[in-house]
Amino acid sequence: MEYINIFGINLLPLCSFQQAYGYIKKEIKSGVHGYISINNAYTLVESQRDNYYRDALANSTLPFTDSQPLNMIFRKKGAISAVRIFGPSLLEQILQMGQMDNLRHFFYGSSEGTLIKLQKNINAKYPFAIISGMISPPFRPITADENRVYIEKINSCNPDIIWIGLGAPKQEIWMYENYRKINRGIMIGVGAGFDYLAGNTKHAPQWMKSMALEWLYRLIQEPRRLWKRYLVTNTLFLLYITLGLLHIRKFDRT
Repeated sequence: MEYINIFGINLLPLCSFQQAYGYIKKEIKSGVHGYISINNAYTLVESQRDNYYRDALANSTLPFTDSQPLNMIFRKKGAISAVRIFGPSLLEQILQMGQMDNLRHFFYGSSEGTLIKLQKNINAKYPFAIISGMISPPFRPITADENRVYIEKINSCNPDIIWIGLGAPKQEIWMYENYRKINRGIMIGVGAGFDYLAGNTKHAPQWMKSMALEWLYRLIQEPRRLWKRYLVTNTLFLLYITLGLLHIRKFDRT
């Protein structure tokens, strides 16, 4: 695996969802405790403002990327076949491909109502996918006792993949703090992936995806929640890139 460092975070360029699945299966088979972060402009900017969050990203076993701007940087650095690994699409692709390998899936995050719809849609679209368990944690900081109960339930269900749908930066921090407590399997943070598959959030039209405008489609759907993430954070991302190119600010902190 050849990583490319951006803002002090080693990122893994991928050329397809099939390649991502191959890496995931290898990690599951190895039995090594780990987690996958799916990075974009927002997560990298947040990593520059929060050292603890930066550590969470830097310690992920497989740091995938979900960002056309990052892929443009990859290509300039030689990874010309890099593609965007969109978290919700990764979830659907792995559910599809994992049926042949009898992978066991656990879902942690979102609301009870969303998990019910999620399970219904998975059963309809991927009839041979195995759901070993689900947890909807409260929408507040959880206690140490609650967290211990959740970890015990995950371990008792013996999953291969634990899908985490808490949203960034919360999900990466939770994985970072808990991945060593998981007996087997790999955790993957997919943000709004649960909402997409449950039908709460719509995918952007293909023409918007191809033009790297999916962020705009999501902003139109949820302007109050996402305006700061996309408008402010994307501006900071471009600023940091420019400062790096001008050698005013260095990001090679590895």
